[in-house]
Amino acid sequence: MRILAAPDKFRGTATASEAAAAIALAGRSVGARTRQLPMSDGGEGFTEAFGGANRVSVVTGPLGDPTPAGWRLDGRTAVIEMAQASGLLLAGGAEGNDPIAASTAGTGELIVEALDAGARRIFVGHGGSATTDGGLAALRALFPAARLKGVDLIAAVDVRCPFLEAAVQFAPQKGATPSQVELLTRRLERLAQVYREDHGVDVTTIEGGGAAGGLAGAMLVGVATAMLLAPGGAARAAAVAAMLGVMAQAGDLLESWIKRRFEVKDTSALIPGHGGLLDRLDGVLAAAPLAALLALALGQGQPLWW
Repeated sequence: MRILAAPDKFRGTATASEAAAAIALAGRSVGARTRQLPMSDGGEGFTEAFGGANRVSVVTGPLGDPTPAGWRLDGRTAVIEMAQASGLLLAGGAEGNDPIAASTAGTGELIVEALDAGARRIFVGHGGSATTDGGLAALRALFPAARLKGVDLIAAVDVRCPFLEAAVQFAPQKGATPSQVELLTRRLERLAQVYREDHGVDVTTIEGGGAAGGLAGAMLVGVATAMLLAPGGAARAAAVAAMLGVMAQAGDLLESWIKRRFEVKDTSALIPGHGGLLDRLDGVLAAAPLAALLALALGQGQPLWW
């Protein structure tokens, strides 16, 4: 028997790598040949799922402290995990976080590091964030937006949360009180107005724009602005239409990665898993990587266990 162990993290219990190793150990104990492929929904473990970090940069952490953040550069493709720079764990969890002050500046700085290293395609995993700043700090770190010209900047998300609902849906788990959620929502409303008036991008209409506290929406603003600054001046409508391709489900990206690295048809069993599967069946795509594996397994006629 050949087993592909491809779980996501079991938050609070095991990382994706630890879970994959446990599955592989169990498989080997019964004589199976095993392969390990840690997965991610865009949050913690995203970089690891694409081969692991091979670069480390010191950036601004979510609460302003210098933070070493790992990221990956493979040729001209970079993989960035926003949780490495602006994650809730870096802020000390919900108890230690300041949900009003928490900033995505470090994520923007990581993107700049990737650009300076020659990356022309950049995947940014969204999830595990401490922030609800609408991505404004990351956008400021990327200034001027012209540096994004000709770059594929792709937001890997696992939620469909609208920009204006980012605080209501996720700020409480980042330590925000009800009054702080109201304040953050008003701040997002004002920021959406600024993005619309100054950049011509209505982030309120983009599905998933609220991922990572609105960081996904800000990334779209940056890409659209860069297109408008391109030589010859692209039409605003065309730029906004094209930027919609910046959003991607984390599971879709990882499905492509699996296909490149493994022959699923040569696998007897796929064993995925998701730590939040049972308590997040609320309409979001928290189990997107598992769904990608399911599609692959069904397409190949292989058994799927979890």
